[in-house]
Amino acid sequence: MGKVVLFWLSLFTTGLIYSQDLGLVQDQKPVVWTHAVEKKSDSTYLLIMEGKIQVGWHLYSQYSNPDGAMPAEFEFENAGKGYQLTGSVTESETHKAYNDIFEVEETFFENRAQFTQLITVTDPNVSQVKAIIYYQICDQVCIPGEMEFVFSLNGDPVEAEVLSADERDKALSKSLKLDFKNQEVLAQGFELLDANSGSDLWTIFGLGFLGGLIALLTPCVFPMIPLTVSFFTKHSGSRRKGLSSAMFYGFSIVLIYALLSLPFHLFEGADSQFLNSIATNVWLNLFFFLIFLVFAFSFFGFYELTLPASWASKADAASGKVGGFIGIFFMAVTLAIVSFSCTGPILGGLLGSTALAEGSVAWNLSVGMIGFGLALALPFGLFALFPSWLQHLPKSGGWMETVKTVLGFLELALALKFLSNADLVGHWGILKREVFLLIWLVLALALGLYLFGLYRFKSGSIPEKISSWRKVVGLIAVVFSGYLAYGLFTQEPLKLLSGFPPPDFYTLREVDSECPLGLNCVKDFEEGLQLSKASGKPMLIDFTGWACVNCRKMEEQVWSKAEIFELLKQEFILVSLYVDDRAKLPKNEQFVFQFENGKTKRIETIGDLWSTFQNLNFRAVSQPFYVQLSSDLELLNAPIQNTDAKTYQNWLMEGIKNNKANHLSYF
Repeated sequence: MGKVVLFWLSLFTTGLIYSQDLGLVQDQKPVVWTHAVEKKSDSTYLLIMEGKIQVGWHLYSQYSNPDGAMPAEFEFENAGKGYQLTGSVTESETHKAYNDIFEVEETFFENRAQFTQLITVTDPNVSQVKAIIYYQICDQVCIPGEMEFVFSLNGDPVEAEVLSADERDKALSKSLKLDFKNQEVLAQGFELLDANSGSDLWTIFGLGFLGGLIALLTPCVFPMIPLTVSFFTKHSGSRRKGLSSAMFYGFSIVLIYALLSLPFHLFEGADSQFLNSIATNVWLNLFFFLIFLVFAFSFFGFYELTLPASWASKADAASGKVGGFIGIFFMAVTLAIVSFSCTGPILGGLLGSTALAEGSVAWNLSVGMIGFGLALALPFGLFALFPSWLQHLPKSGGWMETVKTVLGFLELALALKFLSNADLVGHWGILKREVFLLIWLVLALALGLYLFGLYRFKSGSIPEKISSWRKVVGLIAVVFSGYLAYGLFTQEPLKLLSGFPPPDFYTLREVDSECPLGLNCVKDFEEGLQLSKASGKPMLIDFTGWACVNCRKMEEQVWSKAEIFELLKQEFILVSLYVDDRAKLPKNEQFVFQFENGKTKRIETIGDLWSTFQNLNFRAVSQPFYVQLSSDLELLNAPIQNTDAKTYQNWLMEGIKNNKANHLSYF
């Protein structure tokens, strides 16, 4: 456990160094890299990468024990396409020493590190080779690093790629900025967003707390409650001391889970659209899909996910050796480690939920983790206060395995949501709404049949008598499958599930419109502006996303209301701009966007374009985000996000009224 803590602390320290004192790091780089090419024959070249290391610092070999500091890794771009790697990367002289912190022998370089790679060129047109080294260099702290080398094989000078904006890029960047009127009303919108953000955090806290309560019912945690409370109350010498020990134990649990979210805050200073891009990334959603499959089958009993047993042993040994409050803290660390096989999948669900939620992923996760830790810690404090309550705790038994199996079905359902996100963003068309609902229907029926004892999993058994709570939950599962069947065969919106299934227009059926609820919409701002000018109707700009849960909720729960639907259909030009659309723009429409501070960014996809457009003009990056603009670019009222139907209807009507006041009648 000490290795993990040290690693995260080193990353956190590194973040502080780079963010607070960048000049100091640049002046005193722990390693300075150079590179060269040595021609061996007409087609064979030796690539040389050399690092000059400051005294006292260690850079680690690619063959160093991975349980210690991070070994060096290499990546050669387009290897196998025009050139082949001959053998592996070779290294200069290394040193070995035992690291007391990581408790492993490490292989590292001092003062100088040289790496060489022999390549054979198969395509004479290849004149450059790009290589990247990922490494870690340590002294009192460990700093992860990355260095890119570009080797010129023909001797021509290599010019580093600089993302600069030419006159065309600057003109296109400028064209994204709207010169709209009534900009002061944006401030009103920010006040509304700030007011809503607090309630969102409370929701995430509640989800985390609920996850912690569920974790308490699993066989990894539940048996620990009476054992741990009894230890504190019977071995502390006095009731007062036992109570304070139990309270500190609970506080330590909350602290540990809160600390686990700290690394995510390192990304908070990144591009404002960076975390949103991660959350809607196709490959990350596929990764989550696979992770939740693994979690689900572990809950079904096919295997057990555990952290290394040595971690728990060391934490437990530390708790006995140190004693006092520090020892109690390590007892909490031991609980977190040994219970991972049950809490890990639930924590994974919490991470997935925060990735799908609005706002800061890092703060969402911190709040959710605190809620989770508080629920996990609560019984230890309560039973220490009221030890007689322990007599009323249900006994451990097969019911806990049933809880794990139910959670396994929930993990499968959540896994499908991430696969759906990837499918929507990637426009693959493999998980249309009907397919998604059918799979969830099968999962719900399978859960119901399991709870009624009609089959069992590998590690479980069929109970002789079905308990009342199994019958109730099984009945709920069957009823839920009927609800899914209703939505599947009638095509009616399932408002209880708004946001989770794919949108209604993402269907196997032939539809006249690929817009929410079959409305007429355009997916380009300029096209919407021209339609607005021709009709006199205001634009409703809908900043949305294929993988945006809250966007689907608004469409299915608010837009579907008859009075709101008619307003959208008759009174507005609907402009839906998908900020997570990974479809490439035509080459002639791609450009380098230049911010006012001189920084640049590639605009290559539809999502790049509209997310930058939203951030530039409305200083917002979250979705859904709704703006009403007149045909002459006047803000008709403050932008709005998630809200209830009545508020949204009043907001629409206010915009219509303001538009009519400025334009006496539609053309």
